[in-house]
Amino acid sequence: MAGQSDSELSLFSAEELEFTAEDELVEIVPNLKMPPLNLISGDFGPFTPQIVTKVPLWLAVALKKRGKCSICPPQWMSLEKLTQVLEAERDSQEMSEQLPFHYVEISRLLFEHARDNIPDVYMVRSLIEDIRDVRFHKVETDLEAFSGRTIAVKIKNLSAMEVNIVRPFIGRALQAFYKHDSPELIPDPERVSDSRPQVVNNAPRRQLRR
Repeated sequence: MAGQSDSELSLFSAEELEFTAEDELVEIVPNLKMPPLNLISGDFGPFTPQIVTKVPLWLAVALKKRGKCSICPPQWMSLEKLTQVLEAERDSQEMSEQLPFHYVEISRLLFEHARDNIPDVYMVRSLIEDIRDVRFHKVETDLEAFSGRTIAVKIKNLSAMEVNIVRPFIGRALQAFYKHDSPELIPDPERVSDSRPQVVNNAPRRQLRR
């Protein structure tokens, strides 16, 4: 898997995952005065210079592009926190629950649009890449335990990107096991369609108006 999203294997593209992640709330420091914004997802603001407020990530990026705010990196993106997460990931086969579901997408958007607001940005990026590699290695180790008797797979605390890559593979692998070990468990589309009850409508038909 190598930790990369393959469009032929994934359910969603990287762009679609980022679109979903953009609804996550982040803190910004505005440099403009503006009344509250009444959006479908909620009300955000009012905006006062140098007063921290929370907005969706997409709005933070839009304001940042126009030079109207700076974005405060989430607490989990600090060097101290990421170092702790990396150590926890290396010390246990369990996935750490200290990262948000969209940690890959959020960090990627912030690296692209607000890198000047991230202290030690190069070290932060390196730690996140190391964490992602360690987590994928653990996922691959879990998948090596697959056998013909596997009926379900439970891996806790996966991120959105990890789920997007792993789920299609697991589904196809389980289906292959069922097909070769217990072919009678695989539904036959033609047989299913033939077994559906046929509904006969004997009611008189209405004449179309001319």
